[in-house]
Amino acid sequence: MTMDIEKARFNMVEQQIRPWDVLDQGVLNLLFKVKREEFVPLAYQGLTFVDMEIPLGHGEVMLSPKLEARILQEVAVKKTDKVLEVGTGSGYMTALLAHEAMHVYSVEIIPEFKMQADQNLKAHGITNATLEIGDAACDWNRQGPYDVIILTGSVPVIPEKFKQNLTTGGRLFVVEGDAPLMEAKLITCVADGVYNTVVLFETCIAPLKNVLQPQRFVF
Repeated sequence: MTMDIEKARFNMVEQQIRPWDVLDQGVLNLLFKVKREEFVPLAYQGLTFVDMEIPLGHGEVMLSPKLEARILQEVAVKKTDKVLEVGTGSGYMTALLAHEAMHVYSVEIIPEFKMQADQNLKAHGITNATLEIGDAACDWNRQGPYDVIILTGSVPVIPEKFKQNLTTGGRLFVVEGDAPLMEAKLITCVADGVYNTVVLFETCIAPLKNVLQPQRFVF
């Protein structure tokens, strides 16, 4: 059984993740180290390594494996980095980030998810992650500024507060837009109040709960 799981993990990396331009060997190694199946709800264990989002309940999902890996590669977390994750979910991305960062602060709006993620992280011996319950859809600066900020749900427009909470050199990963067309972006603070934005790829993921909606024209 263990061999089957490891074969499935290997296939996930080689057939889904590597072809999606995830070539950073450190990221690929991490996917073998942090066992994804230990963060997937029991009812969906059979889908752990499938190229799809996995339901968590409350209308929320785990992102697809290739998107999780691509995010990790793009934000390039360093051991000196303080990271903010908006949307803890199962805690899997939190665990991946914690292996690379100095400290991860992860905010979850659904208390049930926070409790389960706490258990998952403790089971993995992860001590450099702080989980908090709250609504961080527009801002979360309690421990800021941050070297890396990741929004695990999409936003129609990027809240300025997140950009302002970056250190110089800090990176923000965000998926911006409305379904069905959204863009994944990496925003880097190059100087105080100066930002460089790179469009990485097109995708479509569920929006953050309570995200601020822009004024829309009505005809």
